[in-house]
Amino acid sequence: MAVEIVVPTLGESISEATLGAWLKQPGEAVAADEAIASLETDKVSVEVNAPVAGVLSAQLVGIGETVKVGAVLATLEAGATASAPAKPAAPIAAAAAPAPATSAPAAEAAGDGGPLTLSPAVRRLVLEYGVDPSTINGTGKDGRLTKDDVLAAAKNQTAKPMASPVAVGAAPAAAVAPRAAGARQEERVKMTRLRQTIAKRLKEAQDTAAMLTTFNDVDMSAVIEARNKYKDLFEKKHGVRLGFMGFFVKAACMALKDVPAVNAMIEGDEIVYRNYADISVAVSAPNGLVVPVIRDAQDMSVAEIEKTIADFGKRAKAGTMTMDDMKGGTFTISNGGVFGSLLSTPIINPPQSAVLGLHRIDQRPVVVDGEIVARPMMYLALSYDHRLIDGREAVTFLVALKNAIEDPTRLLIDL
Repeated sequence: MAVEIVVPTLGESISEATLGAWLKQPGEAVAADEAIASLETDKVSVEVNAPVAGVLSAQLVGIGETVKVGAVLATLEAGATASAPAKPAAPIAAAAAPAPATSAPAAEAAGDGGPLTLSPAVRRLVLEYGVDPSTINGTGKDGRLTKDDVLAAAKNQTAKPMASPVAVGAAPAAAVAPRAAGARQEERVKMTRLRQTIAKRLKEAQDTAAMLTTFNDVDMSAVIEARNKYKDLFEKKHGVRLGFMGFFVKAACMALKDVPAVNAMIEGDEIVYRNYADISVAVSAPNGLVVPVIRDAQDMSVAEIEKTIADFGKRAKAGTMTMDDMKGGTFTISNGGVFGSLLSTPIINPPQSAVLGLHRIDQRPVVVDGEIVARPMMYLALSYDHRLIDGREAVTFLVALKNAIEDPTRLLIDL
């Protein structure tokens, strides 16, 4: 019996998505609830699962096409059993020039285990670095390649260069003309729906908010000492590593309590103040950064915060983040330091009114008790909506945060 597989409900106010990748091909066996396709929405990637077990009979939508909720993506023959896969037909030699090597991963990269489906972001990196995806071990869900996998392979030079496709009977040297030294190339790649939405929202933030950024620096000595002293005991007791973000989220909650305007938002001609802190944190995902929300962070311990962030990281890498994970948020923390950023002016995530940017830790000379000493220093950047937050409040927030990080005991006694 033929069963239609449709676009599922994608979340509140989201009515359409873009087909990012097919995870199953026609003729392949599919288990009940197994993912057969990946959709890209405005916020996250959503997997489409088979309602019943059977064999995928047809794909009705192409990669990159926009689909509405309820639209039919594919058909499945319920209860059928996949037959032995047919031997792939050899490419036919033609008078026309063969496709260039860089087009090979654009659709599928064939490895020993069969077709390898690449997301648009991964495909772009494969083309950029010229690596062979079939030689890379994927760490994503179901062994899929992630951006980190490709970058690691390119960095370590463990992946073999991609082989150029050669027509049957043609000499390898004549299959693809070598690129002339110094030749310039261009590649056009359609923006993903997520990237389009990010671009739109960031521009709207600049057009709407009166954005201003204020800076400070913080001596990380005390936090580093505490982390080095307790990290092993912390991981043994809580089952998660002790990072710096737990300290900053906790310190931010205390500072937001002292300066409530930084945690507020403008709605019409009213200012909405909150007595809770839902902290949005930027997490790396295969298709880019996502910003899940730590809800009621003001009531959490450092251990609970670290566990929540670790769970977000795992699910972001596996592509299982949901819309609900990213709804809301009253204040954002973005850590560009993990990528080596020294200083930045982060952009507000509307309707929030402020965002804190963290940066890399460098040994820098500072004056302590009249002497020049080297200390591990980090620049902090607070971008805020000047319509709501005055400069005095922004500076007060950063100083409160700085004091808590430089003396972590304050986090224990709420001072």
